[in-house]
Amino acid sequence: MLTRRTFLKTAAAGGMAFVGLGGYAFGLEPQVLLNVTRYDLALPRWRGSKPLTVALVADIHAVDPWMSTRRIAQIVEATNRLKPDLVLLLGDYVGTMRFSHGPLLPSVWAPILGDLAAPLGTYAILGNHDWWWSGGPTPIRTALERSRIPVLVNDAVRIERDGHRFWLSGTDSMVALHGPRGFIGKDDLRRALARVTDDAPVIHMAHEPDLFVSVPERVALTVSGHTHGGQVRVPFVGAVVVPSAYGRRFAYGHIVEGGRHLVVSGGLGCSGLPVRFMAPPEIVLLTIHSDGITPQTPVLGS
Repeated sequence: MLTRRTFLKTAAAGGMAFVGLGGYAFGLEPQVLLNVTRYDLALPRWRGSKPLTVALVADIHAVDPWMSTRRIAQIVEATNRLKPDLVLLLGDYVGTMRFSHGPLLPSVWAPILGDLAAPLGTYAILGNHDWWWSGGPTPIRTALERSRIPVLVNDAVRIERDGHRFWLSGTDSMVALHGPRGFIGKDDLRRALARVTDDAPVIHMAHEPDLFVSVPERVALTVSGHTHGGQVRVPFVGAVVVPSAYGRRFAYGHIVEGGRHLVVSGGLGCSGLPVRFMAPPEIVLLTIHSDGITPQTPVLGS
């Protein structure tokens, strides 16, 4: 029989558990945890005798106090410790959310990202929040480029390494503007790939993974952010909300369809509310090699 004393004990325990869970989701996971998730990708169209390591940094959402300059500096330091050959920034640098003091200006966080170090450089694309920010995308692009980070807006560049070359292409956001009948995209995949002038493999940067359905087999790998891995995942259910027209199909991780490869980062910051649950912030480290070459060192998952 449930006595009054038992009921009060149970209620108190439940309340403590709720408070503890809330503290974890609002405090520990989004602001303290920082995972490194590793993928070993054997790509059939890739060339080169030495594996290429690529760090993906997505969805920073710089906003005070939830993604401070100190936190961004920690992310930069952690990325540099991985010693990647190449760093790719996948958009959504500014943050607009409830219970915040407001977004940090690009002039504040861009120089910190400029400290990212990789022998093949750091490249960036823009995300939807960079378009939705009240200041617009131009100051963001300008701040990144002043910090020696080229921004690929429906463009591509050729990169050479150890006698082998590959292309890095990038498209703008698919949901850049609010129109009367839905979102209006600024992405132009055809224009970006038209910049590719030889048969070298292509890595494509697309903030929203939905673009993957249009990416041709010619592209060896597509990398994206945007979804935050759902940001909140429920045990045995998965991501509660995924900002995608395809539901959970491109929510997170390494996806292979029709021989084409996509990696979706869970990102680092938050949008809407400063909460993450079972979707910890992550830096993604890719080790890319051809399907006939074994990596020099073991690569383990997160």
